[in-house]
Amino acid sequence: MTDNADLAALIRTIPDYPKPGILFRDVSTLLLDGPGFRAAIDRLAATIDPGVDLIAGIEARGFIVASALSYALTKGKVMLRKTGKLPGATVGIDYALEYGTDRIELHKGAVRSGQRVLVVDDLIATGGTALAGIALLRSEGAVVDEARFLVDLPDLGGAAKLRAAGVNPVSLMAFEGE
Repeated sequence: MTDNADLAALIRTIPDYPKPGILFRDVSTLLLDGPGFRAAIDRLAATIDPGVDLIAGIEARGFIVASALSYALTKGKVMLRKTGKLPGATVGIDYALEYGTDRIELHKGAVRSGQRVLVVDDLIATGGTALAGIALLRSEGAVVDEARFLVDLPDLGGAAKLRAAGVNPVSLMAFEGE
């Protein structure tokens, strides 16, 4: 992966959000920059195997990145949403958070057995939501062996957890520190 310092410069860091000691990496400033966002999508798209069948976006900022990649690659997009947000029949999986649990769902039948699905989000931190999405997609028969992110926070270990689960995570930028 190239250094992508030009894109990293477009990511705002907000100290002490959402709690003291955290450095929040805000991708909204990258999204505000049209040429920067286009460059980010083009660079991510260039890393994706054309044999991928669907792009799975994780709610909510992951939808933005996944939609742009889906458009650029002429691939369908499946939404991985928080519970109760999808109309019709859904399948879901519960997963642990730092303080409690959450649930992610997709439409029943949105993924066919054997389809190669790429998981996409704006940022990989601890990996909990991405791993839940991967498990959910795999439970529906999807082949998930790749994931893409704009930003990796390597100190939080999410990318390593994805690799341990047999998924190759690729990010355009990495920021040290929480």
